[in-house]
Amino acid sequence: MKKLLIAIFIITNSLFVFSQTGYAPSAENLQARKWFDSARFGMFIHWGAFSVPGAGEWVMNNRNITVDDYKRLLKFFNPVDFDAHKWVSTAKNAGMQYITLITRHHDGFSDWDTKQSDWKITNTHWGKDAVKLIADECHKQGVKLFVYYSLLDWYREDYPHETGRTGQHSGRKGHGDYASYLQFMKNQLTELLTNYGEIAGVWFDGYWDQTAPEGAEDRSSRINWKLDEIYALIHKLQPQCLIGNNHHLTPFPGEDFQMFERDLPGENKSGLSFQEVSNKMPLETCETMNDSWGFSITDDNYKSVKELIQLLVKDAGLGANLLLNIGPMPNGDIQPEFSERLKAMGDWLKMNGETIYGTSAGFIRPQSWGAVTEKGNKVYLHVFKTEGDKLFLKFPYKIKSAKLFADNKPVKFQLLADGYVMFDLKNIQMDGVDTIIGLDVTK
Repeated sequence: MKKLLIAIFIITNSLFVFSQTGYAPSAENLQARKWFDSARFGMFIHWGAFSVPGAGEWVMNNRNITVDDYKRLLKFFNPVDFDAHKWVSTAKNAGMQYITLITRHHDGFSDWDTKQSDWKITNTHWGKDAVKLIADECHKQGVKLFVYYSLLDWYREDYPHETGRTGQHSGRKGHGDYASYLQFMKNQLTELLTNYGEIAGVWFDGYWDQTAPEGAEDRSSRINWKLDEIYALIHKLQPQCLIGNNHHLTPFPGEDFQMFERDLPGENKSGLSFQEVSNKMPLETCETMNDSWGFSITDDNYKSVKELIQLLVKDAGLGANLLLNIGPMPNGDIQPEFSERLKAMGDWLKMNGETIYGTSAGFIRPQSWGAVTEKGNKVYLHVFKTEGDKLFLKFPYKIKSAKLFADNKPVKFQLLADGYVMFDLKNIQMDGVDTIIGLDVTK
């Protein structure tokens, strides 16, 4: 009966998605979405030739470095302290369920032994295939691997740079040839999806280079990216592979999850997230631990462990994953500031992961006092702070019991008029980060 219900769920959802978009996800893809929608925590890794100057991943564009000058980084990039086991173990011990690895960023540098370009990591003095080392270690440790792939390129002549918003000072004198560039991307994606084992997803970025800025009334692309061809290739090579695109728009046909850059779903603090939140797709927030994605030698503005845990909880309260970034140093080491924070988050999740993993969005959006996560007939109130010693909530379910998650100590509550409930926190010792109250409810 359980297998029959799962089959009905897959078929029903597949028919719904097809009717809405013309794209019919495979059964494997829908199962992958279900897993992704329960994972809640992943690691973003920004690392490549751009790490060498220590000024972030946009250094080529921001400093107007020409291709001829920038390609000298090939001789400087020598990550002798790179340790794939340590990178993946750091993610796993932090409680992260997947890694999204930069394979090619906007500077066009490939972190694997691509046959499509000489601008690649295996042509450095180090000479190793970083994607293979990470992929093998992910498969060994049971951490799923997503690959980040930039649609935008500041390095290649055939990218349609004339109409792009960025990369206008890289010294390219030729003209873009999208047919050539599209074939290049297809060839590279084919390599990634055939030579590195199972890939859980492809995380695209750079579409916005060919549109008006975020918030403009018309954000249609100045070129036809032919995403339908790219997406069809991916789903053909690995049907389960999830596709997301950081275009800051409503998801396109063929995409399997929706991401928000430096925003919780439904917020727009970054000025990038004007899009509506999908209620049919898994959701993800990507965020940094300081202010930078790629290694920045001067960026010491690190978020506290408290801030990071509360961000994870708020994402879970919205039914979304948190993809938290590290920018390893050019020698391959992970900065201790990142490692220390990730270890602390992992320690917290070992005790409280039940209230995060596999949960669904709470009946109310995160508030100033905290957030709500749900799992079956369990509701978890994550209380960050309170004003006074009482918490008032309009509650949609019948509460059977309320206990502190940490020690099962009963929490007093009182039913009020109009569906409101008062939780008495007077004799509860708040832990300063997240005091969790577990409720047994009838829905």
